[in-house]
Amino acid sequence: MVLSSYGGLLDDEPETRLKGSEGDAPASPRAIRKPAHEFVADLHIHSRYAYACSKNLTLDNIAATAKTKGIHLLATGDFTHPMWLDELQANLIPVDEGTFEFGGLRFVLGTEVSCVYKQGGKGRRLHLLLYVSSFEAVGRLNASLAARGSKLGGDGRPSVGMAAPDLASLVLDTDPRAMIVPAHIWTPWYGMLGSKSGFDGIEECFGDMAPQVRAVETGLSSDPSMNWAVPEVSKRTVVSFSDAHSPANLGREVTVFRHDSGLPTYSSLPSYLGLKDALEKGEVAYTVEFYPEEGKYHYDGHRNCGVSRSPQESLEQGGRCPVCGRAITLGVLNRVQSLSAEDLPQPLPGADGFLRSGEGRPPFMRLVPLEELLSQALGAGRRTKTVQNFYRRLCDELGDELSVLARASPGDLAAVGNERVANAILRARSGQVSIVPGFDGQYGKVLVC
Repeated sequence: MVLSSYGGLLDDEPETRLKGSEGDAPASPRAIRKPAHEFVADLHIHSRYAYACSKNLTLDNIAATAKTKGIHLLATGDFTHPMWLDELQANLIPVDEGTFEFGGLRFVLGTEVSCVYKQGGKGRRLHLLLYVSSFEAVGRLNASLAARGSKLGGDGRPSVGMAAPDLASLVLDTDPRAMIVPAHIWTPWYGMLGSKSGFDGIEECFGDMAPQVRAVETGLSSDPSMNWAVPEVSKRTVVSFSDAHSPANLGREVTVFRHDSGLPTYSSLPSYLGLKDALEKGEVAYTVEFYPEEGKYHYDGHRNCGVSRSPQESLEQGGRCPVCGRAITLGVLNRVQSLSAEDLPQPLPGADGFLRSGEGRPPFMRLVPLEELLSQALGAGRRTKTVQNFYRRLCDELGDELSVLARASPGDLAAVGNERVANAILRARSGQVSIVPGFDGQYGKVLVC
């Protein structure tokens, strides 16, 4: 078990109160003020047409849940799937180039694809996030993928038999305003830098298309500080998203972007062009992260044998499972350490709850999902009426889940919830947790002390 202690509390701001945004019902008197010129984005989600995803991932449920979570901008996910694409075209309302609205939320057109190919005598498998600026571009891209043998109707996350640089070139030829972001880059099986089928660098993966890759997604098993010592990664914008396979997991990781208010073509609300500008310029205010140990590939291990190992323990045992003798799956921490140019930096905790690099990089915070904290504090299952009633009460009174977890004052948390709930949230916020790291596809556990 790993004991973690990071950072302090965010500003309580007991006197900052706002009415609801224009067109909404007035917010609760306790609702927390949102900083101007920032928007919360979750740009890696799925629909009910993706493999191993909830049938409840409908547009209505996605939009309603995202509002409760405190998200302002979503990617649609799965635009390669013909049935989901039909729903998107029928329901999303165009706002400006590349930006759409539904259910009070803004959307951009995004999807995830799985590249499966051979390079350098090794089988490669990596997931890429793709974003385009119009339904017309979606149509062209889907037609090109189908012509190359991709079965788009079988999974919302289709397999593409193309090398990463070839796919990147195809996407940008289809839409010059497109964006390409390698997904959960450290995951052993499907990460660009993963231990099983990835590469040792971004340039090795993308070749002459590497300059077009402006951002990378950390994945649940790593956080920004684990990426700062990896040269090719540290030069790019580091983002975090949920990879939600169910509505409840929306927003478990998000990136908060800054608006460039000096650009008159951008509205005060999130937009595709504003997002593209923010990704290219690194205009990230901060990210909200899982504790990386909770991710299901943080440590090395062999799940079938119940073996979990730190990188040092794996090295001492020759990378073999002590039970069955087979090679264990090398996790994210091991892989990050092996590709780092120096020892992993320790982020500097601040009194505001953020963790910083000391070198001006965007800060981040580590949080635990609210349902998970309530389950621990109340001694009840996440989906029980007890937990769900507390969840709705806190979000209704304090604005949304992100406000509850990151910004609500101790007094408001105790008044709306109770002392046990308030203490659980504050301990998770300040890093007073004990952790059993995840490994080889098994999630870790974060317990409030």
